Amino acid sequence: MTARQSLFVGGSWVEPDGGHHEVIDPAGEQTVGWAPEASRDQVLAACAAAREAFGPWSRTSPEERAAVLGRAAGIIAGRLTEYAELARAETGATLGTARGMQVGVAAARFRRYARVEPAEWAIPPQINEAGPMGKAGVMGALAVRQPVGVVTCITSYNNPWANPAGKIAPALAMGNTVVVKPAPQDPLSVYRMAEALEAAGVPPGVVNVVSGRSTGVGEAAVESPDVDMVSFTGSTAVGQRIAEVCGRGMKRQLMELGGKGAAVVFDDADLGSAVAGIGTTFSFYSGQICTAPTRVLAQRGVYDRLVEQLASYARWLKVGDPREPDTVVGPVISASHRDRVESYVELGRKEGAVVVTGGERPDLPSGFYVAPTLLADCTNDMRVVREEIFGPVVAVVPFDDEEEGVALANDTDYGLIDYVWSGDVARAFRVARRLRAGGVGINTVGRNMEAPFGGFKRSGVGRDVGSYALHAYSEVQAIVWPG
Repeated sequence: MTARQSLFVGGSWVEPDGGHHEVIDPAGEQTVGWAPEASRDQVLAACAAAREAFGPWSRTSPEERAAVLGRAAGIIAGRLTEYAELARAETGATLGTARGMQVGVAAARFRRYARVEPAEWAIPPQINEAGPMGKAGVMGALAVRQPVGVVTCITSYNNPWANPAGKIAPALAMGNTVVVKPAPQDPLSVYRMAEALEAAGVPPGVVNVVSGRSTGVGEAAVESPDVDMVSFTGSTAVGQRIAEVCGRGMKRQLMELGGKGAAVVFDDADLGSAVAGIGTTFSFYSGQICTAPTRVLAQRGVYDRLVEQLASYARWLKVGDPREPDTVVGPVISASHRDRVESYVELGRKEGAVVVTGGERPDLPSGFYVAPTLLADCTNDMRVVREEIFGPVVAVVPFDDEEEGVALANDTDYGLIDYVWSGDVARAFRVARRLRAGGVGINTVGRNMEAPFGGFKRSGVGRDVGSYALHAYSEVQAIVWPG
C-alpha cells in the first residue's frame, strides 16, 4: 500500500485530523502517495511551535545555523536519485529536470546559505546637522540585520524542491523559524525536505510542514498571530488575498506572483539563440513557470522567419513519458489544468490567432499532456497575450520599430522577467532599461542565482535570491551612540 504521509509539527510527525488525499502522477495517472490534510488547529499549533522555537534558534550563532544547512545540503545531494524520482512522479517533470533543476538546485540553495555572511556592517560616522540636543556632533552608527520572526512559506507546485529551499534556507540562515505550506498537488517532496532537515539537526519547531487542499490551511498559516511574515509563490489572485490579510496584521510580505514575459526580438537578432530561448516555454516544466518568455514580440523584418522556426522547433520536441531519456515535454500538473490550457488555445482561435502548430491533445495512453502550441498573428489586446496561461503555449505579436516594441512589452499587468534579442548590444541594454520588469535577459533566458529576483506591478513585491534573500528575511536595526 502506498504510504500515508504525516504532518511535521514541533519536531514530531503527527497524524492529520482531516485524513489524507491522493497525490497523482500527471504522466501515468497512478497514485504516488497520500498527503495529509491538516486541520486549522494543527496549522495554528505549527505556528505556535515555530514561535516557541524562534527565541532559541535566533540566538544560535550564524555558524551553528550554517552547519545545519550544510548538513541538509549533503543529505539532499546524497539522496538525489530517490528524491528526483519522487519529484518526477509528483510533478510530471522530466527526470533530467527533476534531478538538475529541482533536487539539484535545492541542494545548491542549502549550500549557498550555509555560507556565513556578516550579520551586521558598520556605517561611517555621520555628521548630524542637528542632534537631539540641538547641536551638531559625530555619532557612531551600526546597522544590524535581525530575523523577522516566524515566516509562513507557501510554495508553488511547479518546483517542490527549489522553490521551498529558496525560502527555507535563507530564512533559517537569518535566524527565523518557518511554517511551510506546500502546494496540494505535490507536497510529498517538501516532507522529504523536512526529513533531511530533521536529520541535519534542526531543533524541534524550527521547521514545520502542514498541507491540505482546503483554503483554510493556507488561511490559518497566514492569519495566525504567531506569524510575522508570509513568503508566497503563486498566482497574482491568491497573492492579493494574502496581501490583504498581511496588511491588516502589518506582516512582512515577499510575493513572487504571475508573469507574462515579453521576448522582444529585433530584426538583427540571432534567430537560433532566440528560438532556443523562447522554446524553453514548451519544454521547461511544460510551460508551467512564471519566468517563461510566453509573449513574443517580433519585429516585422524577422517575424515570418521567427514564426516558421519556432513552429519547426516545437514540432521537433518529443512529448511523452518523462522517465524516457529523450522526452523533452512532459505533462502538465493535472487534468483540470490541462483543460484550462486547452481552453486558452481555443479562446485564441476565437480571438483571431492562427494556431501554427499544436493545439491538439497528444495521442498518449495516459497523462495530462498538452502539445507545444504556437499562436501567430496575435494582437496585444487578446486574452491569450495578456493572461498567464501557465502551459506550453507561445503567442507571437508583430511590431514595427523600437518604440512600438517597448510600448507593447510594457502594456501588461505583469512585470517579472522580460527578454531582448538583438545583435546590437547597446540597443539591447537601452531597451532593457526601459522595460518595466524585475529582470531582463539579453540574448539569453539564463538566470544568475545571485542577482535579485522579483517583479514589478502585479508580478510581486520584494526581492530574493543570493544575498538579497538575507535582506528579504530580516529587519534592519540601527544602533547609534555618541562619538
